[in-house]
Amino acid sequence: MDIIIGLAGGLALFIFGMQMMSTGLKNAAGEKMQSLLEKLTSKTVFGVLVGTVVTALIQSSSATTVMVVGFVNAGIMNIKQAVAVIMGANIGTTVTSQLISFKISQFVFPLIIIGFVLHFFGKRALMKYIGSVILGFGILLHGMGIMGVSLSPLRESPAFNSLMVSFSQQPWLGLLFGILITILLQSSTASTGILIALAGSGLIPLESGMPIIFGTNVGTCVTAVLSSIGTNRNAKRAALGHVIFNLMGSVLFMFFIGPYTSLIYLISGPAATVPRLIANAHTGFNVFNALLFVPLINVIVRMIYRIIPELEEEKELSKTPLYLDDRMLGTPEIASSLARKELVSIGNLARKNYRNAMNGLINQNPKKLRKVFEVEPIIDKLEKQTTIYLTKISQQNMRSHLSRQNTGLLHIAYDLERIGDHAENIAQIAQEYIAGPVKFSPAAQEELQELHQMIMVTLEKALLTLQTSDLVAAQDVRDLEKQINAMERTLRNQHTSRLKDGLCVPAAGVMFLDILSNMERVGDHCDNIAEAIQEAG
Repeated sequence: MDIIIGLAGGLALFIFGMQMMSTGLKNAAGEKMQSLLEKLTSKTVFGVLVGTVVTALIQSSSATTVMVVGFVNAGIMNIKQAVAVIMGANIGTTVTSQLISFKISQFVFPLIIIGFVLHFFGKRALMKYIGSVILGFGILLHGMGIMGVSLSPLRESPAFNSLMVSFSQQPWLGLLFGILITILLQSSTASTGILIALAGSGLIPLESGMPIIFGTNVGTCVTAVLSSIGTNRNAKRAALGHVIFNLMGSVLFMFFIGPYTSLIYLISGPAATVPRLIANAHTGFNVFNALLFVPLINVIVRMIYRIIPELEEEKELSKTPLYLDDRMLGTPEIASSLARKELVSIGNLARKNYRNAMNGLINQNPKKLRKVFEVEPIIDKLEKQTTIYLTKISQQNMRSHLSRQNTGLLHIAYDLERIGDHAENIAQIAQEYIAGPVKFSPAAQEELQELHQMIMVTLEKALLTLQTSDLVAAQDVRDLEKQINAMERTLRNQHTSRLKDGLCVPAAGVMFLDILSNMERVGDHCDNIAEAIQEAG
């Protein structure tokens, strides 16, 4: 019982310290690291390097993999990029194993003291984050020490010694053990930490630990699989890529476990301790695995698509957000970029609805109008969900510049929804117009067509401004909106003249003015979008 309590307590400290260290690193450099993860993965080699660096800095391959699944779900990253980053994440996660394999137990309490002082008494946020990293590392090492002491009585246990021997004699059993313990702990680093603690107490040789190391790499895939639940098919493909890569590598190395063990002894030197050997085996396995499969990445991607094939039918519309991901809320910079992508998607729906409404009116096409009424509830629903998401972002700690951007996006969400409303209003008027006996004069129809073309250009520039934060395009939108207002006034005056001259009947005139009003309001909301971008920039 003492062994179980000591192991559980030490493991709790280890995991708590690891999470504290990870959180501190994320806070200190998380946004930059995640931006790096998003931007610098165009080539496979870069993807591997970025995955390695990001995971080494945030100390969690699971966190990196979850981010990757989120990015794929959001359409930021493709499957090939995701697999490359995952390959690198496996290498980056071995940094912790390397650190804890050194005999630095005498530094545990100094590290805890220094970290505590920096974390609780530091004046600047960065100093507090660094303190969290140092304090977390000290707690992690202390947990390792407790696990080692707690496990040392197992030296005298024949059953335990027999189990360890069985792992060297039946390595597939060791692989299964590594998988199960990692699934239970949800962390390959924690599993490796226990392995190194066992090795430090002289309880396990490298030959027995080797298959367990391979098993931890398979078990850690569970986190990615769980994070893909409820996501789109591409995100599920990213999680599957993690499983395929780790499983293939682990199974392959199992057939060469003898030669690989000899290689680790040779590389590490005769003076290497068992904890050092295990750490080197862990790092070496992931490095060799990446080097082996990087040239085969296209084969892995094809394998993924065979298992989760592309659907034949492509849905034109989605009633659920395409980009919003609650897992990214902890990093407002990334969450805000996802919200912006969602707003661009909503804006494109609103733009198409406005175009369909006007084309349905001008060409007297009821099918186009029915499409408007089908899409409008979707725009409303997506706008509401995006507004809720932006509100959640506003509750996070973020820089003033990002806060201004977030406020602007909240206003833009409303403007896009209102553009959809005006498209619906035009469609309703168009239905009455098509069903009624009165028609617009040729001059009125030509005027509506001319104003419609100008508004379409303005709408497209407004959405480009939203997507790129281009301040020049934003000013173009504002200048175009002034032209729309001037043209709307001119068309009203010309319409009044036609009424006086008897060229237009009053019933048609009311419809014409209502349509003009709604069109002008679309221009106003484009101007609001451009103004919000300018103020945020």
